[in-house]
Amino acid sequence: MRERIGLVSFVSSGPGDPELLTLRAARLLAQADVVLYDDLASGPVLDLAGSQAQRIGVGKRAGRPSAKQDHVNALLVEHAGAGKHVVRLKSGDSGIFGRLEEELTALRRHAIPFQIVPGVPSAVAAAAVAGLPLTRRQTARRLQFVTGADVTGGLPQDQNWAALADPQATTVVFMGQRTFPRMAALLAENGLPPETPALLAEAVGHPHQRLVRSTVAALAQQLATEGPSPHPALILYGPLAEGN
Repeated sequence: MRERIGLVSFVSSGPGDPELLTLRAARLLAQADVVLYDDLASGPVLDLAGSQAQRIGVGKRAGRPSAKQDHVNALLVEHAGAGKHVVRLKSGDSGIFGRLEEELTALRRHAIPFQIVPGVPSAVAAAAVAGLPLTRRQTARRLQFVTGADVTGGLPQDQNWAALADPQATTVVFMGQRTFPRMAALLAENGLPPETPALLAEAVGHPHQRLVRSTVAALAQQLATEGPSPHPALILYGPLAEGN
């Protein structure tokens, strides 16, 4: 007879402020036997895990030693296969540039049940903190999320640059601090005005949160000169409203 199989709950922690967690996310954290957490999902959110929970860090950060995806997959299968309730704690919303698909594939291969709990996407949290709408009637009818880094850490070369240079779209760039100077040059070549408003939203939801309001050209120059921040950050550009 097959041993009892556990469950994996993919819990999205939002930008890191525990007050932005869903009630379901908080409940599952409190009930978990094992919590596999990303670096960006640690801190106050992780404190909501019950005292019975085994906490295992499996974060991935650019330029730092990181857990390999195969290792993360194996831990999910190992603990859930032993009948435990595993919470896989991811930052933002797990379905947005969170490598969710690789982990779901591993669980399906071993017939391990799972559930996905959505969270506040970091882009939505950044816009809220900045006092900005992500869409604007007449001038920003489209919203697009894009990664600024491929598997090598470089700027993806197969982007739809015409779409990304659309002046009537709000674009959010994830993991783009290192590559934004080159990206800005390509956007300009594809017709995006260099004075297009831009926002760097750094460490949203954390005590050292910082917002830098700029333009695409000026922000690209700043990042080229200063280099990327050690903190996670998003870049938003397009017809952004004036914030306070």
